[in-house]
Amino acid sequence: MLGTKMETLLAVVEYKNFTKAAEALSLTQPAVSHHINQLEEELGAVLFVRSKGGLKLTPQGEIAVKYARRLKALDQKLHRELINVEKSITNLRIGITHTAESNLTTQVLAKCANQHSGLSITITTDTIKNLYEMLENYEIDLAIVEGSPTSSAFSSLMLDTDYLVCVMAVTHPLASHAMVTLSELKGEQMILRLPSSATRTLFESTLESINDSIENFNVTIEVDNIATIKDLVRKELGVSILPKSACMDELSKGKLAALPIENLSMVRETRIVYNRDFSHFDILQEITKTYQETAKAQR
Repeated sequence: MLGTKMETLLAVVEYKNFTKAAEALSLTQPAVSHHINQLEEELGAVLFVRSKGGLKLTPQGEIAVKYARRLKALDQKLHRELINVEKSITNLRIGITHTAESNLTTQVLAKCANQHSGLSITITTDTIKNLYEMLENYEIDLAIVEGSPTSSAFSSLMLDTDYLVCVMAVTHPLASHAMVTLSELKGEQMILRLPSSATRTLFESTLESINDSIENFNVTIEVDNIATIKDLVRKELGVSILPKSACMDELSKGKLAALPIENLSMVRETRIVYNRDFSHFDILQEITKTYQETAKAQR
């Protein structure tokens, strides 16, 4: 079980206040202070400093919180798996990126849950950085992300290959072309993902590989949500660079147009990433097989 002092630490971090943490834990404020003091003595480190803005974690405190969250996640995982064994079910927590949310991934996961007796899936959508952190802390079991794992502590399985395209409204003057040139693209208002996204990173790194820069383009809006970007593009408020897989529904229904960009090859992989001690390899195979069948049916 997660120790009382660790639970208190996480509550203080969440509420940034000893009194509010005490109320949430049904403890007195002195008891919360005592727990933190005990934990600091045990660890031999100061965990918090008080500033004008309230409580702030020290570098040592950041480390302590990281492992407290991991311990909490492992404790919850232990209890959940014991219950799952008793009920003969498997519950998987799967983290996906915003890009994966817009392509076949959620549909495939729903199919797997329906086809696999005793399987239930909980989906969390977040950035790649946060998903890797959650995976490391055992807060999720699998992450479906773009690109290869960032740590040798993870294993991965390739789910699909995809490539970036220039997406525009079907009424756009360039929509009837076979491709779009970089000079044409530089004359357009662009709606792009945030700089921290894998899509944006791949676009910028590809430009740099040909001695070009994102600074030479007219980026007017940056949005994290792909559905919002597609909606803005359909309304002729700009063009975007998106994975083709994230636009397949709109392309098949004639709601968007997608063109390759001359001299740019922006191929990328979608992978299932998991910790090395993950044991449900039959489910990994099921997800991969269902994804391939679903993708083939929609081509």
